[in-house]
Amino acid sequence: MDTLQQEGGELEWKESARWVKFEEKVEEGGERWSKPHVSTLTLHSLFELRTCLQTGSILLDLEGYSLPQIIVEQQITDGLIPPDLKEKIIFVLLRKHRHQTKKPIHRSLADMGKSSNTASSNRSTSSTSGIHRSTEDLRSRQSSSLGRLRESHKHTHLKNKFMKKIPRDAEASNVLIGEVDFLDKPFVSFVRLAQATTLGGLTEVPVPTRFLFILLGPHGKTKSYNEIGRAIATLMVDDLFSDVAYKARDREDLIAGVDEFLDEVIVLPPGEWDPKIRIEPPKKVPSAEMRKSVLNLNELGQVNGLAGGAAGGEDEELPAPHELGEELKFTGRIGGGLWLDIKRKIPWYCSDIYDGFHIQSISAVLFIYLGCITNAITFGGLLGDATDNYQGVMESFLGTALAGSVFCLFGGQPLIILSSTGPILIFEKLLYEFSKNNDVDYMELRLWIGLHSCLQCFLLVFSDASYIIKYMTRFTEEGFSSLISFIFISDAIKKMVGAFKYYPINRGFKPDYITAYKCECIAPDQAPALGLNASAPLADDNMTLLFNLTDLDWSQLSKKECVKYGGMLVGNSCKYVPDLALMSFILFFGTYSMTVSLKKFKFSRYFPTKLRTLISDFAIIISILVFCGLDCLLALDTPKLHVPTELKPTRSDRGWLVMPFGKNPWWWCVASFVPALLVTILIFMDQQISAVIVNRKENKLKKSCGYHLDLFWVGVLMAVCSFMGMPWYVAATVISIAHIDSLKMESESSAPGEQPQFLGVREQRLTGTLVFVLTGLSVFLAPILQYIPMPVLYGVFLYMGVASLSGIQFWERIKLYLMPPKHQPDFSFLRHVPMRRVHLFTLVQIVCLAVLWILKSTFLAIIFPVMILGLMVVRKLLDLMFSQHDLAWLDDILPDKDKKKKEDEKKKKKDKKAPEPESDEEVRKCTICQVWICLS
Repeated sequence: MDTLQQEGGELEWKESARWVKFEEKVEEGGERWSKPHVSTLTLHSLFELRTCLQTGSILLDLEGYSLPQIIVEQQITDGLIPPDLKEKIIFVLLRKHRHQTKKPIHRSLADMGKSSNTASSNRSTSSTSGIHRSTEDLRSRQSSSLGRLRESHKHTHLKNKFMKKIPRDAEASNVLIGEVDFLDKPFVSFVRLAQATTLGGLTEVPVPTRFLFILLGPHGKTKSYNEIGRAIATLMVDDLFSDVAYKARDREDLIAGVDEFLDEVIVLPPGEWDPKIRIEPPKKVPSAEMRKSVLNLNELGQVNGLAGGAAGGEDEELPAPHELGEELKFTGRIGGGLWLDIKRKIPWYCSDIYDGFHIQSISAVLFIYLGCITNAITFGGLLGDATDNYQGVMESFLGTALAGSVFCLFGGQPLIILSSTGPILIFEKLLYEFSKNNDVDYMELRLWIGLHSCLQCFLLVFSDASYIIKYMTRFTEEGFSSLISFIFISDAIKKMVGAFKYYPINRGFKPDYITAYKCECIAPDQAPALGLNASAPLADDNMTLLFNLTDLDWSQLSKKECVKYGGMLVGNSCKYVPDLALMSFILFFGTYSMTVSLKKFKFSRYFPTKLRTLISDFAIIISILVFCGLDCLLALDTPKLHVPTELKPTRSDRGWLVMPFGKNPWWWCVASFVPALLVTILIFMDQQISAVIVNRKENKLKKSCGYHLDLFWVGVLMAVCSFMGMPWYVAATVISIAHIDSLKMESESSAPGEQPQFLGVREQRLTGTLVFVLTGLSVFLAPILQYIPMPVLYGVFLYMGVASLSGIQFWERIKLYLMPPKHQPDFSFLRHVPMRRVHLFTLVQIVCLAVLWILKSTFLAIIFPVMILGLMVVRKLLDLMFSQHDLAWLDDILPDKDKKKKEDEKKKKKDKKAPEPESDEEVRKCTICQVWICLS
């Protein structure tokens, strides 16, 4: 929008506002654009605009040549202005244009249509003054300067960064508002060009113009004219009105478009809000599709104050039903679901590879790799303790690499990350203790359990058993994912608390004096009397060497002197390392907090969008590198990552392959079928729930999924890992969620003020495959990995656990317990479900989560997968406590098991009612009858 202003005794059009979905104003100082904000219009300005369109001239599908003359002549023809004002109005319309932070642009409406494909020139070196000068002289001077300045102005436009924010096929609407002293009534004209034309300096950027709105009026109504200009500009960026403007055939169509806009305008009463406050653009702009339906418009008219607590017409409807897609439909054929999964995934296989070639994948690979090796080392160490090193860190590393890479290459959902889990660890521990107490060979028994579990997985796959997952609603998903997230968070905190216990903080510590912190210096000759070995240093103490020095007051020596003269340090605090626990906490919490901050940096106000996005994508890697560097700089002996350096089994008396016969009686091969059932249930529930969470519709995955194919490959890997004596692997929910989060895509360009739009997830197989290949190569990367402090990795674990809780409705509902009603977010379920029912539903979930946590923490963890099935039973019982309306908003409605049967019965009834012709002659007669009826 340009306004007519007096500058240095001359008139010129000066840009005052612009709209790209949202409004931006030139600030009072005129040196910068304001932040994009929602346009707030007065209702009076909209009515005045409607009057302007009723009384002014409307020129539709006009050619661009000599446009100012045509506009004015049309006004004279319609009797709106006298002929003697023609030259004056044309002169005003041809005034030079000044854009924000740029010099005036001479070429504008004067060269309309002469060069529609070229950009405009910069300001001419000469300007015209005096309102009575002829337009012919003005045009001659413009054309003489055009050729000389065209190229430089073209390059100026191309360098404009604002152009990147405008959609490629956008067209401009120019609004010209001004006051003149020779008019006694407003001059109004609305113009639509037949073809969008680049009008040079009329626009700030080289966007072709399609619409023009001109309003000139007598002095004294500046504010009113500006508000009318803002009103038409706001209407032109409205999807529905712009569609009307493009298709309008006459004046009445435009007025009808204004009336439709007025039907949906929301009026804020004066005195209840401050019009000087600029309203921030919403994070997500609602679609205009709803407004195109008359029914929806009528419903929206009933918005506030409904008895049922609804907040809008669209809220009367129930949310979208629980739908998991055709992948979980029961086919009724042996292996039918598996075959359909293969058919769905094969067309995407090539794109699964080349879609991974993106810089974002590098961040995902490094992040998930560190999470995987930390998990492998942790579970490998625990397995080694639980199984007397029959399985250890080396087996965990190689098993993770083998199982993960095979699954990512051939699985149905390659975004899932396989890993060892807590229930598997408990099962291995109990199985080893059972084997040890009953003189059964542990590895051979484990092999047969793995083989039976593999066959049971195949049976589930070929019977399409995965369709059971469609009965798993948000209630079960959130309970399971919340439990895993809390496990990650608690484990990270436990490990840090353990560091404080191993490296305690001594409050009474003084740097040099031994006696001040409960560590005494003992003379070498006193050591035997205390039961100490005087010829060797104390255990876990590499600071002490003993010498035959007797004439010293050992109790008064400092630490350095004691060590220097060969004394022995004895006491609880001799192992104390100053600041080690505090430094570990700084590394732990610093890694977490810096990662969170850098992830949010994408939405900050600093730096260009691409740089912010790059920093956000590499947030975890940057945090790890920063705090690894800090640890290296301070050179404190913080606990470091320990990786095996030799490629050999952890236990020396076992090989890489396990033989199925020879050590246990034959009947153990059959009896192992029973414990294998528990493992199969665990694998099935863990794998399928993780797949459902990964395949949520919120992630906007487009390449389909493969529940049956996933379970098939997990079964295969169960058998392979059992033969090689490696741990069993299932889907790692939290790491999989973190993998997806690191691959989320957003629109690179958006309109000013508009939030980046979430496009989906970069679906490919490359990142997962590289993660597990690097995991296998970690044995050779030990010299580098040994510099990574464990507290840094604990911080990564904490971040993954906390980040996976975001977006879980259960977690949001827990926080509602601590919020007063006026501070509660405007969740959709709060509009429809009474708060007491919301709290009751949340309480049931909390109780279920607490029961799962208790079971997980005891020896009963072996029945953990059965309890996940129990969540589905609890959900079914909730149908007795809550109405289907409440459950539709708080959870999902369970699918009707008789729905398909009823549909088949209806189809059969319809087929019986419709008689089929018995012969060709009868078909011909029926056709003739139908034609005759149509003609009649």
